[in-house]
Order: sequence, then structure tokens, then C-alpha cells
Amino acid sequence: MGSSPDWLIDLSLLAPHDEPRVGGKASNLARLRRAGFNVADGFCLSVEAYDRFVRHGQLDGVLRMELQRKPLEAMRWEELWDTALRIRSAFLNCPVPGELTEVVERALDDYSAPEGWAVRSSAPGEDSRNASFAGLHESVLPVFGTAAVLDAIRTVWASLWSDAALLYRRELSLDPAQSRMAVLLQPVISGHPSGVAFGCDPRTCDAGRLIIEAVPARCGDLVDGAVDPDRWSIDKPTGGILDQRAGRRDGEEASGLLLSREQLGEIRTCLVEVEAQFTWSPDVEWTWYRGALLVLQARPVTFHQASPEDKRPWYLSLKPSKAKLERLAQRVANELIPELARECDRLAAEVLDLGDDAELGDAIGERRAAVDRWKKVYSEDFIPFAHGVRQFGVYYNDLVRPDNPFEFVELLGGENFLARQRDEAIRQLAEFLAEYAPLAEAVREVVRNPGAMGNDAFRESIGRLAGGAKFIEAFEALCRQHLDVAHNDVRLSDQPEAILHTVLELSRTKLRNPGPTSGAERERHFLAVAGPKRVDEAQTFLGLARLSWRLRDDDNVLIGRLESQLIRAVEMGAERLRRAGRFMGTLRFNAALADRIAAALQDDTLAPIAGADPPPAAPDSTIASAASKARQLVGQPAAPGLAAASARLIRGSEDLLEFRAGEVLVCDAIQPTMTHLVPLACAVVERRGGMLIHGAIIARELAIPCVNGVDHAMREIQTGDWVTVDGYLGIVSLGKAEFDLELGRFEGA
Repeated sequence: MGSSPDWLIDLSLLAPHDEPRVGGKASNLARLRRAGFNVADGFCLSVEAYDRFVRHGQLDGVLRMELQRKPLEAMRWEELWDTALRIRSAFLNCPVPGELTEVVERALDDYSAPEGWAVRSSAPGEDSRNASFAGLHESVLPVFGTAAVLDAIRTVWASLWSDAALLYRRELSLDPAQSRMAVLLQPVISGHPSGVAFGCDPRTCDAGRLIIEAVPARCGDLVDGAVDPDRWSIDKPTGGILDQRAGRRDGEEASGLLLSREQLGEIRTCLVEVEAQFTWSPDVEWTWYRGALLVLQARPVTFHQASPEDKRPWYLSLKPSKAKLERLAQRVANELIPELARECDRLAAEVLDLGDDAELGDAIGERRAAVDRWKKVYSEDFIPFAHGVRQFGVYYNDLVRPDNPFEFVELLGGENFLARQRDEAIRQLAEFLAEYAPLAEAVREVVRNPGAMGNDAFRESIGRLAGGAKFIEAFEALCRQHLDVAHNDVRLSDQPEAILHTVLELSRTKLRNPGPTSGAERERHFLAVAGPKRVDEAQTFLGLARLSWRLRDDDNVLIGRLESQLIRAVEMGAERLRRAGRFMGTLRFNAALADRIAAALQDDTLAPIAGADPPPAAPDSTIASAASKARQLVGQPAAPGLAAASARLIRGSEDLLEFRAGEVLVCDAIQPTMTHLVPLACAVVERRGGMLIHGAIIARELAIPCVNGVDHAMREIQTGDWVTVDGYLGIVSLGKAEFDLELGRFEGA
């Protein structure tokens, strides 16, 4: 074809020794083609082409920076996604070298592709017996025109660094720095029907049973879950049909099966012969084209028996297809969230102190079961639905190509979160309190004397002050509507002093309001780039993202409210047992203790319960000495800005009373139940990482620097340490700058 042999190889010319250069997918198809199987034409861009692109765009520096920011094994899935998004954005914004563009253009001219091109990943090691990478790297089809093909090639190259692919490499202990990507290009073949076939049962690894699935359209619709397939279970030795079912399409079971017995027999023969070629049970993608079976892809069947500790299968389930996400949106928005809210309201309205001990024990059991049930829903439905935001982020960046890969967040502002409603109520209380100095001093006395808010005489004295009655009314409404939630297994409504403390601090501070965003302008530009042909699709993605953005926050608050109702019942049960001499010590809530209290209420013959002792002080080894402390901690730049101040660690609800305006907030992760603290902070540092976690979102809205994903933040930083938070670079510096220290020495001389 007159092109560089280093970069491009025709599928018909691939030899067995080319596999390290062209990857498993292309190598497998070439081998089947040589053996006489019906395989579509095409060509492969070798890993040398990928290397040339990376060097040309200086992307090797980007990769080093992203992969060395934090050890891969220490990254949470949110951090993996952020890393992958930044890498993808860098790849898509980097031009393909001119000489490589010419090679691809000449190759495309040698083929007829009236239905466009399929651009597929083919990484070395992919589709092998030991590492299939099934579904982790991207394929793009159909693609029309040279510019779009080059774009698709960059997308496939970038998918080498997808979050799922990074996680898979971590699980297999592969070195990401050694990863390279070849690309397979073939004209799209629109056969009918299409499907996948497995040389053994992938669910049980039963080698005597074949599984065949078929859909009426392209195979990608099956793989993406967009179309429900017909399915057959075939006896491998005889070809007999063990089981079959028609797929559901357009809401109803299909009237007839897509494959005849003869076609099933041909697919069975293909599977047996592919297995003989490779000596492993194959997973084959196929289509029926011009009366013949055409093999699109062949790789080993992967059978992964997950251990309880292995979270990879769960993680990979967090990326539902667009069709599944739309169905999930209906379920979450119209069924689950309203049902959860109703259950919270019902439990909060129950008067628990009127029943006998057994009834109270039953109430604890009911609440315990409700919390467990909704945490399962959270894992199976709410967290996957949160992918709507991430899906939109990828869609927006692929379409708009912004310099800032997180620009899409600006289109998601203005959602009326439950936590935002609470924070606004707190803000209004602070503004009110700032106008009444005597009232503020009385509230300060409440904060200094825990329990005073429950003293009727004290409340009456506050009510007689100017503005006092209105303040108490507003605060009680705040508690009733927004503080019936649990934070770190403690009810915020049991600690009104912590919220009053925040109100006081805010009243003495210049209140930060989220600044105006360019969301409306960004949205207009986004839809204009989508154009008339894609505007409906773009609006669908945006709508799903906004709904996901709001509900991914509200679900946390509602589950916190449900946990609060469990703790309320447990506290009441513990008090009854204490009065009966059957509970001693301190009540420190946990699920096991809740079960024991419920059982003791239902059976008065059980032994008395000993509450928890105060937690032991942290051993000295967990606190870094001044001599051993790191000078700088590297994390993720989650919100831009630069600030320096004294640090305040928030480990539990008891620390909320200590936080002062202008301090650096250091914590494991800011939950929706504690976002009211963020307006007081001059900067935020979190151990947990992610551009789309709550702390980062609130910090960006309030223009507060934030660095998260700092692995040892809670160990290396102590309350009172002076820290400088660089939200541009993602660096936290400990101690004052040296010139400040030198100035202090000079002034003291």
C-alpha cells in the first residue's frame, strides 16, 4: 500500500511474530484468516505509531505526572476516573503527526467502506489467555472520513488509560508505564443477525455447554446492553439445544427466534474449530453477512471467581450503558428516592416511647433492616446512577475539547440539593444573628454549655432578647427539616451546639456566596457544537447528568436521615435498659450494639450489656514527628487557588465545635452531612480523592482552594500545623515558608 512498514500492516500480511506490535485482537483475526475462517479485511496501526504520537505530543510527560501523582494501588475509583479523564483529554487535544496522518489517509483509500469504519483497540496482551481486557478498551464505529477516523484512533489510544483499564492492570500487577496500544481498522459490516458465542458456559465454565446470543442489529448493541438478545444453550458434543429463549424487544418477547438450527450448527462448528486453533475456549463476536458467518473478534472466555475482597467486578458494573442509565434514572428519580424519603418521614413521625420494651426492640430491628436494605440499594442503584455525571463528562469533552477537562461541571450548577437547602438555612441564620450582638452572645453561651439549648429557662431568656424568638423558631425549623441526620454514627440533632457554633462563626465572617458561573453560556456553546443532528442526544446526556448530580448528593443525606432514626431508637432502648440496670457504660453506636439492645428489650432474661469504653488515644507511631514529617504532600488539584493558615483536623462530630473561621479544613472526606463547615474554611485538604466528590464540588463553588487524594493527610498533618494549600498544582506544604522563619529570627535578634 506504499506506507511505512513500521506503522501500518495489512491484516492479510500479519505474521505470528507480529503479535507484540499489533496486539492480540488483530493477531487472533489474522491467524483465523490464515486458517480459512471468514474474516473481514482491514489493517492495523502498530504500537510504533502510538509511540510516535505520544512522543510528538509530549504525552509521555503527562502520563508520568498522572501515574506518579499517587501509587495506583492507593487510588480510589474516583481518583482513577479523574486520572483517566485528564489523560483522555490530553490525548484528544493532541494533533496526530502529519506523516502518520498521510499513512492513514493512503490506507483508507485502498478500501471500500460505504458503511464507515470500525476502529478497535488491539493492545499487546489483550485478548490473550491471561489478560483479556474484555470491554475495557474502546471501539468506535461507524466512523466516516479521514478526520473522524484519526479522532477515533486517538480515542482508542486514550482508552489504554481508561479507569477500568488502569484498575485491571493494577489487579494483574501489570506496569502501566510499559503499556502500548495498536489499533485495528476494518470496514463496517452490517450483517443480520449478529451476536456473541462462547465455547463454554461463561457463568460456570462448563466445557460441555456452548452459549450463543443473537440480536437483530449490530453486535455492539448486544455488548452495550442496548438490545435484549435471543439466547441458546447448546450441548457441545451433540449440538442439541438444551435451552432457548427469545429476547424482549420493544417491551415484548420477540415473536420468533433469530437463528435457525442450521445457523446454530455453523456457529457451534466455528467455536469448536476456533478452540482447536488456539487451545482455549473462545468468546467470538460474529455476524451473518451475505449468507455466511463472518467472525468479527475472537478471544478467550474469561471466568473470574471474585473473592469478597475483589471489588473489580463491582467497579466495572458502575458504568451502565446510556440505555441502562436512562432506565436507572426513571427508577431512581421516580421510585427509589421518593420511597426512601417517605420511609424517612414515616420513621421520624413514629412516637417510640409509648410502646413496651418488646415493641421498641421491634422498632430497632425494623430500622436496622431498613438501613441495610437501603445501603444495598445505594450500592446497586445509586452509585451506578452517579455514573451519569461521569458519562456526561466524557461526552462533553469528546465533543467540545475544552482545555480544562472538568469544564463540564459548570453546566451542572444550580441544582437544589438537600444539603444546599440546609446550608442556605444556616447562612440565613448567620446573617440574622450578625444583626443582634446580645443575641449572639447568648448563643455563644449555649455553645460553651452543651445541653443548655434543652433548658427551658435558658430558652425563655433567649426568647426575651431582641430577635430571640424568631431565631429560636428558625433554628428549630432547621433542626426539624435538615439536622435529623447521622454523621459518623452521631445524630446532628443531638448536637445542636455544633451547628450553632457554625452559625456563630459564619456570623463573624464575610459570607461566601457561590459566584456567578458561565453555565448558561457553556450550555449554549455545548449545544451549538452538537449541532442539529446531535442536539437531542446532547440534551439527553445533560439531563441525565443534572439529575444524577442532584440525586447522588440527596441519597447520602436521606440515608443519613434513615441512620439517624435507627440511632434515635437505639438511644431510647439503651436508656430504658439503663433505668432497669441492664445497660452500663457509654453508648457508642454501632450495628452490633443495636442488635444486642434490640434483643435485650425483647428478652429480659439476657445478660446486661456493657457499653463501650472511651476510645484509646492514638499511639505516638500514628503521628509523624516534626523531624520525620514530609515537607510537601502531593494530591490532586481539585479546586484552584492558594491559601496558607493553621490546620484543623476533623475526625469526628466532636471536632465540629472546635473549627474556626479561616482555618484549613483537613479530613478524611467531606460528606453531605458536614458541608456546612466548608464556607468557614480558607482551604480544604482531604484524604479521599476525586474532582466530583462533595468537598471538591463545594470548594469550587465557593472559590476555596482544595487538594484531595492526599494519602497520608490525616497522619502527616496535625491540628495547629501551618499549611499552604496549592489548589493549582495539588500540593500541600507543611510549615511556614523559609523566608518567614528567617524574618522571625532577624526580628528576634
